Amino acid sequence: MTQQKRPTIGVVGTLFERKGAAPISGIGRAYLEAIESGGGIPLLIHLTDDQAVLDAHYQLCDGLLFCGGGDIAPKHYGHPPHPLLGPVEELRDEVELTLARRAVADRKPVLAICRGIQLINVALGGTLYQDINDELPGTLDHRASSKSGDRAYLAHTLELDNASWLADRLGTTTIAVNTLHHQALRDVAPGLRVVGCAPDGIIEAVEGTGDTFIVGVQCHPEELWRSAETRWARLFTGFIACVAA
Repeated sequence: MTQQKRPTIGVVGTLFERKGAAPISGIGRAYLEAIESGGGIPLLIHLTDDQAVLDAHYQLCDGLLFCGGGDIAPKHYGHPPHPLLGPVEELRDEVELTLARRAVADRKPVLAICRGIQLINVALGGTLYQDINDELPGTLDHRASSKSGDRAYLAHTLELDNASWLADRLGTTTIAVNTLHHQALRDVAPGLRVVGCAPDGIIEAVEGTGDTFIVGVQCHPEELWRSAETRWARLFTGFIACVAA
């Protein structure tokens, strides 16, 4: 019997600055291990303005993963910069917005994590809160896991729509999550629907409204699936299964 080919998942990287040396292209290893654990083969897409190179990467991918990282430049959703806007990576914004829009148009499956959920929302016409606690006083501290020193620290619950793919896949409508962000979805883009929120109402999970696989989560399940909350492993196996199908 011929073994089924493992799907190739494009994982968009970032640049890590080094003092006195050229930047390193890469992404956190946890993302790559999560894709491998789910049955996929991660393919790192480095940041480049060479469209022919980007196109070649894209053609090799059966699905795409958009990962966590810095803030998205607010010019991409028509807002002026907030005083608490963090560092932005212009080239990463351009590369990811291009790939996200192309993937959605081509019905190529997309999984989006943390910055990724914000990126897919902006790519499809949505907007963001640039600093949750400043713009929405009284909300939870959504940097709690960062401040704890443990990226897998379970800071609050995520309440999921019972009719969502995520709830079905995870086998629950309430699941614990870590939280390492200061921005969040504001106006939800056409083509996306909210399927999960934090206890304070912050949008933390979306899915596509059509038949294309689009799932975005604000937490970092790549840090959770091994031990902190093992049900998150089902997100990655489910994503890879949908890509393979």
